[in-house]
Amino acid sequence: MTQTQRLELPYRSIPDMFLHRVAETPDARAFGRPAPDADAEPIWMTWSEVGEQARAIGAGLTTLGIAPEDRVAVLSSTRLDWILADLGIMLAGAATTTVYPTTEPEEAVYIVGDSGSKVLFAENAEQAAKLDGADLPNLTTVVLFDGAPRGTEAIRTMTLADLEAAGRAAATADPGLIDRIVEGIGGDRLATLIYTSGTTGRPKGVELLHAGWVWQGRTQQDTGVLTKTDLQYLWLPLSHSFGKTLLCGILYVGVPTYVDGRVDKLIDNLGRVRPTLMCAAPRIFEKVYNRVVTGAQADGGAKLKIFTWAVGVGKRASAERLAGREPGGLLKVQSALADKLVFGKLRARLGGRMRAMVSGSAPLSPEIGEFFFAAGLPILEGYGLTETSAGSFVNRDGKARIGTVGQALGDLDIKLDTDGEVLLKGTPIMRGYHNLPDETAAAFTDDGWLRTGDIGELDDQGYLRITDRKKDLIKTSGGKYVAPSYIEGLFKSVCPYTSQAVVVGQARNYVTMLITLDPDAIKAWAGGTALAGKSYAEIASSKEAEELVAGYVAELNTKLNRWETVKKFTVLSRDLSIEDGELTPSLKVKRRVVEKSFAGDIDRMYAGSLAEI
Repeated sequence: MTQTQRLELPYRSIPDMFLHRVAETPDARAFGRPAPDADAEPIWMTWSEVGEQARAIGAGLTTLGIAPEDRVAVLSSTRLDWILADLGIMLAGAATTTVYPTTEPEEAVYIVGDSGSKVLFAENAEQAAKLDGADLPNLTTVVLFDGAPRGTEAIRTMTLADLEAAGRAAATADPGLIDRIVEGIGGDRLATLIYTSGTTGRPKGVELLHAGWVWQGRTQQDTGVLTKTDLQYLWLPLSHSFGKTLLCGILYVGVPTYVDGRVDKLIDNLGRVRPTLMCAAPRIFEKVYNRVVTGAQADGGAKLKIFTWAVGVGKRASAERLAGREPGGLLKVQSALADKLVFGKLRARLGGRMRAMVSGSAPLSPEIGEFFFAAGLPILEGYGLTETSAGSFVNRDGKARIGTVGQALGDLDIKLDTDGEVLLKGTPIMRGYHNLPDETAAAFTDDGWLRTGDIGELDDQGYLRITDRKKDLIKTSGGKYVAPSYIEGLFKSVCPYTSQAVVVGQARNYVTMLITLDPDAIKAWAGGTALAGKSYAEIASSKEAEELVAGYVAELNTKLNRWETVKKFTVLSRDLSIEDGELTPSLKVKRRVVEKSFAGDIDRMYAGSLAEI
């Protein structure tokens, strides 16, 4: 399936798009952030205020010698200062290098050095210290969001306020400075370097251009993913392409957005901010699902029966709506009652105004998607890669198909290779991998299609279903292919106590699974037993927990083909984490790292099995 007519882009670049937004709606709310007083209402900035501060940062960067396409790195958690710095970098004509705040010092040094970044915005002195003692000849200055320079730094260090003051002085001396720079930035200029894990262990810098980001903004408006009447809650890592593409949609559409990367404050803040839209990785939705389902199971009795009945009714009602029909007759009455007794309370916990939620960065279990649709909280699953400026496919509000990632955005071209690999071509595709010509060549076909590495299926309406990562497909020693992400997602929907599940079986004669439990859910379950008050590790290693999980594995196996069934499993003594290198910052499982970390557990599950080939 291909589309040939190219979209017209009304803006040349991100800064051109941003300045038009400021001029069009100067007094409208732009971005909100937490107040210093935790009990106070969020503090909001208008587009005019954002524009003024970003201009000061951009002009300030020119006083540090930053010129067009120079790289400027940002090492910080998600917060409004991150966005202001990024917009300032764009206005200076430079390119933003993103560094996750969880990045270890060695990798942070590599990213800053490989990108050739000349300035680093750091959240605080602790983050900046990750570069202490490193040989970074291009890096001239560090700018701190929080705190003041110690005065003992080996590299020039200043506060964000100092940089803005220098920028205001420069702009006073040359009022046309920023506008001249922006006028010279075209769509084919480098906007962003986002580093993604490579097969060699070293991350690869994905070069993304201004035109691709403007395209993302336009397609988010065209598909109705973002609307002017929305209020968005943004907590996603801005170092990730998902966060960056949302920022471009915000600029294009003009969506007021509350920014707060503290995941532990998410549920509390949803009730306060009351957004209409939130985007997240599947793990967030899984945790909400786990909490709701295990809570109902803990209540037991009549409450559990009502909950189970309501979910069944909700699924039948949402199936009607997804088919384009409103529930009628008895189902309409039952749906209203289920909403009053169960689902209305869940929506209230998420602020009570949620129009839609968008899931991306990893597969979402269809069964969990069905639950949220039943609750009147539609999750619009999407798909994309860092190499495609994030958004490539998304389900549209009112036209979603659960289990798919929706239809292609804009004029993106798609086709499936002979082995089912999804191939893409179009404006948002990367220029290449920074300083890696061989890797860049390998990422494209001879005729210019990007190899996504994902296996998929397209239906007759252009809806794409991703079946698995090409490199993750398992071939058992019996010659049968198994898609691990399908089994893992199905298990998460079956067992509400699951945190992570990793299927193992490559070249083995049967399939096994490593399982971690949701710490909150399993401790709540243990509360009424002899395990009450025990640590996660003690609960996970108990006979009771093993029996609990075994029941869910047995239920899972009833839904699988014979060669896919999980013959053995291990409940791990701890959850997977970003800090231990087993999860990416966007919460994807690093399968190879997990298999190496828990090689002993895997070997025990295959001890005594037939020889493997």
